[in-house]
Amino acid sequence: MNRTFYFFCLFGFFSVLSLSSCRTEFERVRVSGNTDLIYKKAFEYNEEGDYLKAQTLFELLIPAYRGKKELEQIYFTYAYTYFYEKKFLLAAYYFDNFSTTFSASPLREEAEFMSAYSHYSMSPGYRLDQTYTKKAIDDFQLFINTFPESERVTDANKLIDELRLKLEQKVFAEGDLYFNLTQYQAAILTFENMLKDFPETRRSEQVRYLITKASFLLAENSIAAKQEERYQIVQKKTLEFLNKYKNSTYSEEVRSMNEKSLIKIKSFENERYQNQSAGSGS
Repeated sequence: MNRTFYFFCLFGFFSVLSLSSCRTEFERVRVSGNTDLIYKKAFEYNEEGDYLKAQTLFELLIPAYRGKKELEQIYFTYAYTYFYEKKFLLAAYYFDNFSTTFSASPLREEAEFMSAYSHYSMSPGYRLDQTYTKKAIDDFQLFINTFPESERVTDANKLIDELRLKLEQKVFAEGDLYFNLTQYQAAILTFENMLKDFPETRRSEQVRYLITKASFLLAENSIAAKQEERYQIVQKKTLEFLNKYKNSTYSEEVRSMNEKSLIKIKSFENERYQNQSAGSGS
């Protein structure tokens, strides 16, 4: 019994010793209270790509180095740890905070770009909510306005174009959905707003065709009292389309809509004329 107890105690002792010796280097550094050591290891972990450990140590350094010149590099690198961990909302916050806190820093330009890029990294597929897409566009535009001579302006413009294309895709998808659901007025409004918001869209021919077709289908499915006015709108839109896109693959269909609308308009005019004639003859 004593022998068993002895080995149990011995095992416990070595287990504690083993746990103590196995205590990670990181833990020993973290609780050391040695700011010089924590500073050294924080940047080492960061260089090694162990961003969570680096982040934890930087959080200990920030209050310790407040008011000292080293804080600038500490805070800047700290913001990057969130970016590399794909915690983009926090990365954007800390990069933005860096720009405000260290407004005279040569690193401010990069920090402001990275704040915008962090929002860009949160931009989802075009079918989802585009709040972060719009935020990234605004941030990149502010960066361009603030640092017009920066080498990053070219990249910022390219990213803005990419993000705007995503917004454009979303609006087009919404208009197309309305069209397929036969909600023609909503489709027309959505597509017309798309042309206003994205005047240089490469989809302009397709969008104008869809506006024209939606207008024609709206007229066809309207109550009699509204048909003449709506066919007149179709007439105008078909002529505008044919003048603008003379060699369009949609030309034949648009021409057909034009002719059908003209026949409908003439039938309304003839009906009015007959009614007037009948009234004057009575």
